[in-house]
Amino acid sequence: MDVRQHQIQPTADGSNTLFMPGLGETYHSKHGALQEALHVFIQAGFHATTADSLRILEIGWGTGLNALLTWAEAHKTQRKVSYTGIEAYPVPWDLAQTMNYPQWVDIDGSAELFEQMHLMPWGEKQELDAHFSLEKQQMLFEEIRFDPQFDMIYFDAFGARVQPWLWEQPIFEKMYAALVDGGVLVTYAAKGSVRRAMIEVGFLVERLPGPPGKREMLRAIKPI
Repeated sequence: MDVRQHQIQPTADGSNTLFMPGLGETYHSKHGALQEALHVFIQAGFHATTADSLRILEIGWGTGLNALLTWAEAHKTQRKVSYTGIEAYPVPWDLAQTMNYPQWVDIDGSAELFEQMHLMPWGEKQELDAHFSLEKQQMLFEEIRFDPQFDMIYFDAFGARVQPWLWEQPIFEKMYAALVDGGVLVTYAAKGSVRRAMIEVGFLVERLPGPPGKREMLRAIKPI
């Protein structure tokens, strides 16, 4: 995938996303990149638990939007977050910096933090401040192998229309294995086939109201 061919595209809430001409797919919802991320991953994910610390795995690091918003919430709530982002095809900084996400984060230093997130080395964990550490790993999602260690998964892979194998049972088996008991997975997807694949591997799955432009989303819990 040649990410340098991606095009900047404004979404309905004023935040930008990237469009992939070859696949006819965007990185975020055209109805609002920011609103989708806040609704799915922050409200239904980050705020689904009140734990003082969270170990989060993001499947689809992409533009770094979810990580930036999670850093902001960790800062606001004074919770400690250890964040791992998985990405097969990293977006280069000269393209990522055209995303206007820091302007939506009302915290001093958000633009510098966003740049640091993108320019830090892959495969190296860094403490970005007292509340947030980050490690980015470049790999195909099919190569993921984690023992149970994460409290939460942000599952933000490209849609099943263009990459259906990322939404099938073998991938969700890897997600189930990566979560501790009681761990939570959230995703913007709501297809019946995705829900059934999650249930097949052992998740307890609930449908939630979706972000703008989507009727529903899914949240899955690994039983205790």
